[in-house]
Parts: sequence; C-alpha cells; structure tokens
Amino acid sequence: MGRGRVELKRIEKTTNRQVTFFKRRNGLLKKAFELSILCDAEVALIIFSPTGKLYQFANPDMDRILARYRYEVRMAQPETNNQTSRTAQFWREEIEDLRKSIQTLEARHRHLAGEDISLLGIKELQELERQLKIGVERIRSRKRRAISESINLLKTRQKALQNDNARLQRQLHVENSISSFWEGRSNACLTFQSRPGQDEADP
Repeated sequence: MGRGRVELKRIEKTTNRQVTFFKRRNGLLKKAFELSILCDAEVALIIFSPTGKLYQFANPDMDRILARYRYEVRMAQPETNNQTSRTAQFWREEIEDLRKSIQTLEARHRHLAGEDISLLGIKELQELERQLKIGVERIRSRKRRAISESINLLKTRQKALQNDNARLQRQLHVENSISSFWEGRSNACLTFQSRPGQDEADP
C-alpha cells in the first residue's frame, strides 16, 4: 500500500514537527541542487527554521542571484521617478565599489612585485613581508614536490630500462648459444664428410 495523503496543516507535536522540518528541508535543498545541475539553472533557496536558524543554497552565488532578482523585479514594475533615481544610485554605487576593488587589487599586485612600497607603513610592510614569505614557502613546497615527482619518474624509467637491458642480454646470450651450437654441428658435419675421401686416397 502506498503512503496516505498528508493533511496540510500545522503539526501540533513539537518532536514530529521538528522531524518533518529536517526531512523536508533536506529534500528541498537536494531538489534545488539537482535542478541547478541538471538544468543549468540559477537557483537560490533561503529557509528559516521555526527557531530562526538560517539554511540556504545558491548556485552559482547568492549575492549575484539576489542582485539579479532585485533587478528583474524593478524591470517588471513601472518605475516612478523616485524609483528610477534609486536604481541609478544603486548602479552608481555598484560601479564605484567595483572600481575600488580593482584599484585595491592592482595596488596589492604592485606591492607584491616590489613596486610603490615607499608610502607603506611598518604594519603594511610587515603584512606584505608575511604574505611574501607564505608565497615563497608555497613555491618552495611545490618545487620540492615537483622535483620529488621527477626523481621518482626518472627512477621508474631507469628501472624499466634496466629490466629491458637485462632481458635483451639474456636474449642475446640465448641466441649466441644457439648460434655456437649450430656452428659446432656444422663443423662436425664437414669433418665427418671429409674423412671418406681421405681414406680412399691413402694406399
């Protein structure tokens, strides 16, 4: 028999309500994940539990989806002059934030390259030094790992070449033995064939 139809009303028993919440929350999150993967859809899911705890899922990014949602909602509604002004202000602030982020990243890149550091203070220089040390250590670690992998690969190739060489040596030894054997047999046959003629020539 199949499951009976669940009556949609608030579950009065607290324990049952919590169990149902967790089960259905997990199912909903799973369905949102599957929808985003199977259909290449942008999905955002926000859940607040009865106790106020937040659960969320987003693919590819929650902020991006919410920004797009706000934009789509504004575009779908006729805007007043005040709304248009707020929209323009919103995008100006977004552009300014992006510009500042780009400037910060470019300055950090120059500092890491040793440029434009004359105006940095002690704390900034110490932080830069710490980041460079971490970067150098990561590079050295990766270098050691790459060297170790190369050495292991060369050892494996060396062993394979040694095995091939030993196999060829054995094969050559066998071929030489066979050649010597047949050469000896041939010489023996020639000696045997030459004896009757010599006997007839003798008085």
